[in-house]
Amino acid sequence: MTTAALPIHPAAVAGAATARPRWERPALAGLLFATAALLLWDLGASGYANSFYSAAVQAGSESWKAFFFGSSDAGNSITVDKPPAALWPMMLSVRLFGLGSWQILVPQALMGVAATGVLYASVRRQFGPGAALLSGAAFALTPVAALMFRFNNPDALLTLLLTVTVYCLLRALEGAHTRWLLWAGVAVGFAFLTKTLQAFVILPPLAVLYAVCAPTGLRRRFGQLLLAGGAMVVAGGWWVAVVELWPASSRPYIGGSQTNSFLELTLGYNGLGRINGNETGSVGGGGAGGPGGAGGGGRWGESGIDRLFSGNVGGQISWLLPAALVLLVAGLVITWRARRTTDSVDGMARAAFLAWGGSLLVTAIVFSWMQGIFHEYYTVALAPFVAALIGMGAAVLWEERGGRAAAVTLSGTLALTALWSYVLLGRTPGYLPWLRWAVPAAGLLAAVALPYAGRAGRRMLRATAGLGVAAALAGPFAYCLTTVSTGHTGSIVTAGPAVTAGRGGPGAMPGGPGGMPGGPGGPGGPGGPGGFGELRQGGVGRAGGPGGAQQPGRGPGGVGGLLNGARVSAEAKAALIADADAYTWAAAAIGSQNAASYQLASGVPVMPVGGFNGSDPSPTLEQFKEYVRDGRIHWFIGQGGSTGTGTGTGTGTGTGTGTSTGTGTAAGVGGDAGRRGGGGPAGPGGGTSSEIENWVEATFEETTVGGAVFYDLTAPLP
Repeated sequence: MTTAALPIHPAAVAGAATARPRWERPALAGLLFATAALLLWDLGASGYANSFYSAAVQAGSESWKAFFFGSSDAGNSITVDKPPAALWPMMLSVRLFGLGSWQILVPQALMGVAATGVLYASVRRQFGPGAALLSGAAFALTPVAALMFRFNNPDALLTLLLTVTVYCLLRALEGAHTRWLLWAGVAVGFAFLTKTLQAFVILPPLAVLYAVCAPTGLRRRFGQLLLAGGAMVVAGGWWVAVVELWPASSRPYIGGSQTNSFLELTLGYNGLGRINGNETGSVGGGGAGGPGGAGGGGRWGESGIDRLFSGNVGGQISWLLPAALVLLVAGLVITWRARRTTDSVDGMARAAFLAWGGSLLVTAIVFSWMQGIFHEYYTVALAPFVAALIGMGAAVLWEERGGRAAAVTLSGTLALTALWSYVLLGRTPGYLPWLRWAVPAAGLLAAVALPYAGRAGRRMLRATAGLGVAAALAGPFAYCLTTVSTGHTGSIVTAGPAVTAGRGGPGAMPGGPGGMPGGPGGPGGPGGPGGFGELRQGGVGRAGGPGGAQQPGRGPGGVGGLLNGARVSAEAKAALIADADAYTWAAAAIGSQNAASYQLASGVPVMPVGGFNGSDPSPTLEQFKEYVRDGRIHWFIGQGGSTGTGTGTGTGTGTGTGTSTGTGTAAGVGGDAGRRGGGGPAGPGGGTSSEIENWVEATFEETTVGGAVFYDLTAPLP
């Protein structure tokens, strides 16, 4: 490839930064404005979204101690099962503007806009504004990105920080700049404080790339990498050091761990356990040959090379994934003869392909074969890598289109994308059936015409290219529109319409994730037999407004489940608020989602016994008895004996509606800490939660408050 084949590298020519086409700034402003509009549209429809994290945000807005540790409640009984960095922007927003859906979710949407801007800036430096606009649009229109940047899970901040990491690494490669490499280390450090070891997945290809290709001596390269590693340790380790050195008796229990240790949480439940499926205290992964079949994956679906393309996962991320892989190979072939170092235009172009492509491949491999907990929305981490390769690869092939090989590859990639869109759209037969045929028709037409369109003039060439881009993005764009017009709540959410053989959709495995009852679409879960709440695509409930009542997923007075919260009545809310100032916790309830619903509804601290799964040994029975003796807890919210009825309605654009009706009953199963309303799943750990519940039932009188079972811990039985 000749140097002239690529846009001039801004670092290679003095003053090149001023040589911007007149249309670039308006186009960039339009891209960012459109991204913001997409992510902010009807944002309040999701209510508190994942109440597990929203309750922690509410707690951190009231207590600086809860802010620092990421506690689930302002009484600081236990933390969420992640580090708190992703919660901090939302906590600050709620501190400034009060508690509400928009205050929680707007910071997430702004992270999506920021990630689009960083991706644009990175691609533009080597490949020009046209490629950068295409990358930005591909990223913004990735369905799972449209979902997660409107949701309050940690994945939004993680994706932004991973994008920043690659950007800083490429800036460092331009001239062996230590400063930019240090910033890359800082970004990884804060990504660790967002979602622990997932932040390190992309480190091997990036570190090897810098060690081999940076335009400086070998000793200096390794010295710079050591400094960047130090910056990473400082940025991510300061909080870990404080937590580990802080006396355990005066800080909250580390949620998700079994020994009250953040290091154990990092290496176990949130670390190697995600890879091998051995997640102590979890709802269960599954090793190879486990329930997931020969391919492994257990409850979370079969693992293997096709995982990212199959079922519901394909519609989240894979629309442009085949094209990205083809363009990665094409880009490397075209730039392979460049010098090893990055002090040339071609060398930097190859480094960009290696950085974004290496990050994509290693992350995709981990997601494809991990045996532990895997959710479809994890794939948002792939979105910037896929989008960057689309823009860069298209730009390189466009410049080389005069050659037969490049022209055939460009047309073939477009045809492949159109046909794959046809397959993905076919997984929801009733969803916009006209689009399923329009996309391949337009895409194949553009693919066939593209090599010859230049003979009819530049205008025809641009029109043909525009038709091809529109065909490639039409499917994910439709999924994005469906996603942003739908409220999403609970712990497991998906973008787009319900998918045949996808989680929560027609043909899904019974019980939601891997057959687990109580999940979306499963028995006792939203959309399944015994489910409650208004349902949208994919078995996802639309939230009630901030204030807590009318949470989806359970009947009136029903108890919360592992994946969704409880529906809190006005009577229960009033009981919690009464004399709440006299107690550290107005109530205690087993499981974080259950406790979060009551906490968000009432605005007062509710202790989540056992953490997220109800399986953490926090508090112990003796600790709980001590809290009761000291008068620090007013109510215990029981799990047994509540029954509710309701309907679930599934809708999709152009599909009509379907309704399912059922009844869910939580029969008291003695000694099982994981009893859930509506026949939900048993908690995996039992243990202290079971002991506490049994003791409360035997010691205090049961009463019904708004359909829910309450025990007054200040009034023991005679």
